[in-house]
Amino acid sequence: MTKNSFHEQYGPVALITGASSGIGWAFAEELAQRGFDLVLAARRTERLEALAAKLAAAHGTHSRLCQSDLSQPDAPAKLLAETADAEIGLVISNAGFNIRGYFEQTDAAQMAEMLTVNCHAPMQLAHGFLPRLKARGKGGLIFTSSVEGLIGCPFSTAYSATKALVVGLGEGLWGELQGTGVDVLTLCPGATESEATAKYAEQYAAVPNMQPADEVARLALDNIAEGPVFVPNAHYEAQFEQLTALPRRQALTAMAAGIKATL
Repeated sequence: MTKNSFHEQYGPVALITGASSGIGWAFAEELAQRGFDLVLAARRTERLEALAAKLAAAHGTHSRLCQSDLSQPDAPAKLLAETADAEIGLVISNAGFNIRGYFEQTDAAQMAEMLTVNCHAPMQLAHGFLPRLKARGKGGLIFTSSVEGLIGCPFSTAYSATKALVVGLGEGLWGELQGTGVDVLTLCPGATESEATAKYAEQYAAVPNMQPADEVARLALDNIAEGPVFVPNAHYEAQFEQLTALPRRQALTAMAAGIKATL
């Protein structure tokens, strides 16, 4: 797909949640290069302001900034209201965070917050934006999940469960939206360069086979019509294909032993 045809199908405006860092920031940079204007949503507005200024200087991009804390249940509805007048053709539900370690040692309130950000927000955003996209007869919806949503991951249990919901949500919508002109892609990255990955490496162990965030974003956009699920990292794609092909007991036992050794 050429740059112009991509913009025609998914433009002129893209909404990105979690745009203040990592894959979200990379999506913004890649889409600005492709001529999109942007709605950038995140908690840290100072980061959004820096990103918007950078994109305006480099590409002439117009960015609308939305301070949005998706741990608040009403945040998706507020985003929908704030963007009622925007010609959004691409919605990227990217915000999320993870919790690792022994499940019973995880803070219960933090788990509840993660459930709201990782599950409630993408479901409500999809519910609100899909009628707009279907009315246009074209557009796209990208959910950022994780390879850890493809199988229950020991010592990442709650996070893995939230990302499994995102995979199920994206797959179901991909099936429902066939023939509407609206593409759905569930992005399942492996280890990706980000603030969260750096913190994990600092707390636990070095993370191998990391992929640059800009590569993840570019590959996701290049493969948006190739859903329902896309794993951008060849190493993790092969690893999780092997794991999910094993009997579950064998796969989970091996994963638990390997991860426990790094804690």
